[in-house]
Order: sequence, then C-alpha cells, then structure tokens
Amino acid sequence: MKLPRRKFLHLVGGVATLPAASRFAWTQVYPLRSAHIIVGFAAGGPADILARLIGQWLSERLGQPFVTENRPGAGAKIATETVVRSPPDGYTLLLVNSADTINATLYSNFNFIRDIVPVASMTRQPQVLLANPSVPAKTFLELIALAKANPGKISMASVGNGSIGHVAGEWLKMMAGVDLVHVPYRGAGPALTDLLAGHVQISLNGMGGSVEYIRNGKLRALAVTTTTRSEAFPDIPTISEFVPGYEAVSLFGIGAPKDTPAEIVDKLHAEINAALGDPKIRARVADMGGTILAGSSLEFGKLLADETEKWGKVIRAANIKPA
Repeated sequence: MKLPRRKFLHLVGGVATLPAASRFAWTQVYPLRSAHIIVGFAAGGPADILARLIGQWLSERLGQPFVTENRPGAGAKIATETVVRSPPDGYTLLLVNSADTINATLYSNFNFIRDIVPVASMTRQPQVLLANPSVPAKTFLELIALAKANPGKISMASVGNGSIGHVAGEWLKMMAGVDLVHVPYRGAGPALTDLLAGHVQISLNGMGGSVEYIRNGKLRALAVTTTTRSEAFPDIPTISEFVPGYEAVSLFGIGAPKDTPAEIVDKLHAEINAALGDPKIRARVADMGGTILAGSSLEFGKLLADETEKWGKVIRAANIKPA
C-alpha cells in the first residue's frame, strides 16, 4: 500500500504520541520504506549469503527492499554496535551469529542479551575439524593420539582471537586433554591459505566455507562439531561421538534493537519462519552444510543466552583476550 507523502510524514511525526491501539495500527503498515540487514562479515561468506536470501524473501513478501549491508570488523562487533545504536523501528536489523554470543564476554561496549531483541533463528552450521593431508592422522582419534604424543607441536589455525573456531578449539583442548598451539590469523583467507599450504596443521572452520576443499580432497575432514552428523557429509563423525558433551555450532538468525515493537518483531518472525519452509532456501542452506533452525523468538533468545553462558566459561578458563 502506497501512502501520500503528506500522510506518511504525518504518521511518522505522530507515532510517538499515539496510544497503544494506534501504535498497533501503525505496525500493521510496516514496512513503509526500505530496511537494512547489517552483517558483521564481508560479502560472499555464509552470513552474507543467508542475509541476502532472507532479505530477498522479505522484500518480495513485504513490498519494500530489505538491503544487506556488510560492516565487517572486530569479530562482528562493529555491525552489532551499529544495530544496538539504531532506532528501534524495525528498519535496522542484525544478522545475529555466534560471534555475538562470544563477544558478549570479550567486550563491554554493550550487553548483547539486553540490547538486541531476538526476532527469529534461521540456521545452525557445524564447524568442521580440518587437517592438511600431510598430517599423519587420518581420523579424529588418531589426531588426539598424535597430539598427546607431541604436546605443543600441532598448530591450530583460526580466523582470529575470540572467533568461533578459536573458542571451539580451546574447548576441544580442555575436553580432550590435548595441548595444541593456537595460531590466529586476520580473517578466513589467510588462515585457509596457510592450512592448504601446510604451514599450519589443523583448523576448525565453518562448514559453509569448507565444502569445496573437503570434496576435492585438498583438506581432510576429521570430525564435525554438532552432536549429529552433517546431512551434507554423513560419513564424517561428530566430535561428541568420542568426546561426550562437546558441541560447537555457528548459529544464525535475525535480531533488532531493544524496544522494537512486539508487533514488528512478530511480523518479521512469521515471514522468516515462512521463508525457512521454502524448498529453495532449504536447499541453499543444505548446500552450505547447514540445517534449518526454526522456532519461536523466545526459544531463540534462550538459545543465545545459553550459548553466551557456555562461551563465557570457555573464554574465562582459557584466558582469551580480544586481538
């Protein structure tokens, strides 16, 4: 529905003083203009792809553009800060990811659980434990045996201090009782380049960015970090099959600034859940090695809180500091 400009400005100017019933009517015409989905990573990665998929769906269903805006840096903290400081009107949304549950402990600029409203969960994606083919261990158990026989001699790359691959690796070290040497890089590209070249031996990487290298044999996949095997690679075991209780997943969803009207949150949640049932979107998620994670906003919020608590314990135990 298109509104005359004068009527639109009148609505905008008066919304703050409207009673609850009138504010509800206001949200029924949302969105009246383009909205932005802020992504904390560069274009082309799983987070960016998911944001564009859901943005296209929302644009088609709600009649206004939902534009993906990439603001990489500081382990996605810059993007989250942008949304936290934005008006709570549904026009600036966050592509929530596991970095947010980690940064909640690493940084004190804002309180992620308090300042971001969970709108809808979207997908979960395993990390995959990769080894350069030159590593003599061909299975997860062989790697653990090799690490125990050579403490402090196996290098473990990550895309940076405090990344999901880093904290997942530190937790693996604790639970498996091994001494691995963490080698942080500035971004996925340099870390992957050195892993492929054999300058570092292993890494925990997102499945979405690893599929090609697993399939062409350039890297050896030893295990995935979810408690169930990947649908894309059912022959790859889970770490929890050998280390009970271990799980480390990359979560993706949509969040909004606190105080965003519940009616807008509900409207977005309903549309995103509808998108998650679309066969084309489900197939694209599967291609990246992920699985659909549908549920209520409350369930998403609890999941984020639980992940924040878990990674907080790992960060404090391993004395992880931001770069």
